Amino acid sequence: MAKDQSIQRGKRATIKKSFQRNWQLYLFMMPVFLYFFIFHYIPMYGVQIAFKDYFATLGIWGSEWVGFEHFERFFSSYYFWRLLKNTIILNLYMLVLFPLPIILALAFNELRNGAFKKWTQTLTYAPHFISVVVVVGMLVAFLDPNTGLINHLLRALGIDSIPFLTSPDWFRHIFVWSGQWQTLGWSTIIYLAALAGVNPELHEAAKVDGATRMQRILRINIPSIMPTIVILFILNIGNFMQIGFEKVLLMQNTLNSETSDVIQTFVYETGILEGQYSFAAAVGLFESAINIVLLITVNQIARKVSENSLW
Repeated sequence: MAKDQSIQRGKRATIKKSFQRNWQLYLFMMPVFLYFFIFHYIPMYGVQIAFKDYFATLGIWGSEWVGFEHFERFFSSYYFWRLLKNTIILNLYMLVLFPLPIILALAFNELRNGAFKKWTQTLTYAPHFISVVVVVGMLVAFLDPNTGLINHLLRALGIDSIPFLTSPDWFRHIFVWSGQWQTLGWSTIIYLAALAGVNPELHEAAKVDGATRMQRILRINIPSIMPTIVILFILNIGNFMQIGFEKVLLMQNTLNSETSDVIQTFVYETGILEGQYSFAAAVGLFESAINIVLLITVNQIARKVSENSLW
């Protein structure tokens, strides 16, 4: 007992000395800590709305507890499987394209002309700073069946106009590839930073041994940035169910709803527009639970396979 107390006192003394020695660093961390605590942890108090029949006039504590009633209602609804299928397919589509920023970063890293490299990087970074509203406006302007540039070109080639924005078959392709155009260049920045840390002596030694450029990319560059790739992949999986409903909502209409209805837009419509706060909270909590399970699962797999993980 005395030994355990001595160990505890020793730990407290170590923590105190560390704080006294590095108090400036802890001070710099304080705004970040406060941000997450105020805007991410305190709002979790409201999660209990998902288990209540919430009325604003009664407040959270005054509203009746209904347990899993809202979850059961969502799972048994006719739109549950369509929402789940569309959300999963859209996210899998984007996940399949996860290697594209890596490939682009490797290509940028191999450019030797400094001016051309800066120009191409700027060209691919620029779309990131365009708002989602403007991007969707551009899609409407280019893909309109009557006045859009794309359909003008198709008609010039003797092909009938295609109603891209009202076709369920085209929605996923337009959504995903326009998103890639907007974010691809910006997503390469972290990989380029990781590639900048690769030891040049490894490449010099490989050249002496007669390795080609492709062999050096495969045997030196990719293994060197693999920890970064794994961490970003895990983070992507952690947001698997969260598409970003703003763009979906802007592109959505009654004609393409067969493939554009996703969980996040459903939460927005039922919670904000229809005022079904408890039901929307239950659906959102279900989505977050899936993300947490996927994050933990993929992190454990990555830890066993590659020894790189978030924790």
